[in-house]
Amino acid sequence: MKYIVLVGDGMADYPLKELGERTPLEAAKTPNMDHIARHGKLGRVKTIPANMKPASDVANISIMGYDPQKFYTGRGPLEAANLGIELEPDDVAFRCNLVTAVNDTLVDYSAGHISSQEAADIIKCVDQKLGTNRFRFYPGVSYRHLMLAKRGAEEHLENARCVPPHDIAGQSISKNLPRGDGAETLTKLMQESRKILERHEVNQVRLDLKENPANMIWLWGQGKKPAMPAFKEKFGLTGSVISAVDLIKGLGRILGLEVINVPGATGYYDTDYQGKANAALRSLQERDFVFLHVEAPDEAGHNGDLQQKIIAIERFDQLVVGTILNAFKNKKNFRILVLPDHPTPVAVKTHTSEPVPFAVFGRDIAAEGFLNYSEKEAQRSGLFFEKGHELMGYFLKSEQI
Repeated sequence: MKYIVLVGDGMADYPLKELGERTPLEAAKTPNMDHIARHGKLGRVKTIPANMKPASDVANISIMGYDPQKFYTGRGPLEAANLGIELEPDDVAFRCNLVTAVNDTLVDYSAGHISSQEAADIIKCVDQKLGTNRFRFYPGVSYRHLMLAKRGAEEHLENARCVPPHDIAGQSISKNLPRGDGAETLTKLMQESRKILERHEVNQVRLDLKENPANMIWLWGQGKKPAMPAFKEKFGLTGSVISAVDLIKGLGRILGLEVINVPGATGYYDTDYQGKANAALRSLQERDFVFLHVEAPDEAGHNGDLQQKIIAIERFDQLVVGTILNAFKNKKNFRILVLPDHPTPVAVKTHTSEPVPFAVFGRDIAAEGFLNYSEKEAQRSGLFFEKGHELMGYFLKSEQI
């Protein structure tokens, strides 16, 4: 039996006037997800517990079948796991974005979606200038990087109130700097980075090309090392994770799943959808389970780019979902689960906490006559998971659903 989970990050959205009060999911051409909904079951799942923020790490921990209220410690340590950084019990890992700052305004949370090569040069410079025995900086992918605070728990840095930069694009920097425990230390690092990066040669080139410079670091998403049981121990299955982002890959490593790196997987609009699907099929030749994640719809939501969000959803449907469905069309021993991790509405440009639609299809899953895969159609279903982490057990373990 093969189990396939396909996550279109941030696909869910709100009805929009310019789409005739339809959502991007409803407006997009999604014949493959519609096929899954029509020939399987459709439902809704709340991936974000009521007392937690609608972050991708929280949501994907839920989808993987783990209760984030029990296991979540922060985004940073998940990304550290993928970078091979071993955390001691008192270490605190922070997500470190490269952002564009103009005067007191955070103009761009991604520094123009800077390339990984350019970013690596900048993070190396930051580490040389600001790195100490206590603080080290590590390059990741595009604008997404990491700061490790050795013995950070001594200052209770894990308790600092830090704002995700994608929540405050266009807003005041000074009003959104860290608050609470360790705020002075973190703010000083962020402000010092501006002095270092304003004149960095990479940014001089980017300015000449009229691209947003990576002229400041932004620290957030911190946490200590989590303790989570392995996926095989919990569910009895071998498996793999396919994603472009360190967060998802790090979660996979912590859970003992094989992390498959796909050349051309960028975490942006230009990611290699087909390459990810092909990698998933190769993995399933040897393993029971695959978790395939695509970031592009979420990025379009954060950018408020409706056209790109629809395009990303359609590419996900055609090149990922379609490829998987076609490979299994003459087989019986499989199940597919497709869903977003959370909504990222283009109207608000950030994550929200509403339940998301999911669809399951495959062996022993009876069709219930749904018309398509969308938020509105899922409202017709009586299948609802208040606790998101219970969906995985339902998907994997129910003999007939």
